[in-house]
Amino acid sequence: MWSVILLAGLIIMVAGVVYAGFFFYGVAIKRAPKDFLAKTPDLKVDPPVAGASWGEGADWVSRQSFREAELISHDGLKLKGYFLASGRAAGRTVIIAHGYSGKAKDMGATAKNYYDNLGYNVLLPDARGHGQSEGSYIGFGWHERRDYLQWINYILEETGPEAQIVLHGVSMGGATVMMTAGEELPPQVKAVVADCGYTSVKAQLSYQLWRMYRLPSFPFVPVASLVTKLKAGYLFGEASALKQVRKARVPILFIHGDADKFVPFAMMEELYRACSSPKEQMVVHGAGHGLAYDTDKIQYVRKVGQFVERYVDNPASVRPV
Repeated sequence: MWSVILLAGLIIMVAGVVYAGFFFYGVAIKRAPKDFLAKTPDLKVDPPVAGASWGEGADWVSRQSFREAELISHDGLKLKGYFLASGRAAGRTVIIAHGYSGKAKDMGATAKNYYDNLGYNVLLPDARGHGQSEGSYIGFGWHERRDYLQWINYILEETGPEAQIVLHGVSMGGATVMMTAGEELPPQVKAVVADCGYTSVKAQLSYQLWRMYRLPSFPFVPVASLVTKLKAGYLFGEASALKQVRKARVPILFIHGDADKFVPFAMMEELYRACSSPKEQMVVHGAGHGLAYDTDKIQYVRKVGQFVERYVDNPASVRPV
């Protein structure tokens, strides 16, 4: 009798954990509106998209004439992007990665800095599972890193072999460009700017599971990871910016607000220590998640300009402001 009760209890417990794995996949990974972001006390923007700088960025984007760009990913998805050529670029281009649940044109403030102040061409891709790009799931930067290799090739075809490319990402976009940095990159990729990116998908989701639900990582994150492997083709443990920056050769600027509680500030310190390539860091005091630019705009613009100028050759007529 007791063995039957224990077996029934074990089956119910296992079923509950499996259900939770599918539930958390639906919440975090599946392409769907992320309404929970609006309820988190750690995000102070509305809509809650890191790095958006809505008024300034949206106004700037509305006044530009972007050309639509398109490519087919390695696994057959149609990905959309938006390209803006600058007459001052001389082959210099920034590819900007947006955050979780956002879209390309949310990144207007970042694009404005590179286009207006630095004279760069700008490419804004919609990540898979976001905006106008196809995809039924969010890759948290892991599958997107391969998409970014294709966007880099797109720019090389667009601007020629003399191109000089910077990758700049915020939040999930920051993780995306760090994960891309660990791949074999063409020499035209000169620098990476990673703003408030996380160390790994496993670490970030474990942190959020406790913050939002007061649940431990085990067994929920491993089960959700297995569900993600079945449905989206990757495990949380392999999706690691920390491992990628250890392999990186391209210079990386790490930016993080020390008041960030959505992606903990300590993650930047861990990433910076692990990075094996030339590196710098910028700590923005008092900045929450994705708010480094808004909190200290002057210093942000100056630091990014100085960093990329160190590794990207400038035409004599173009200097950062």
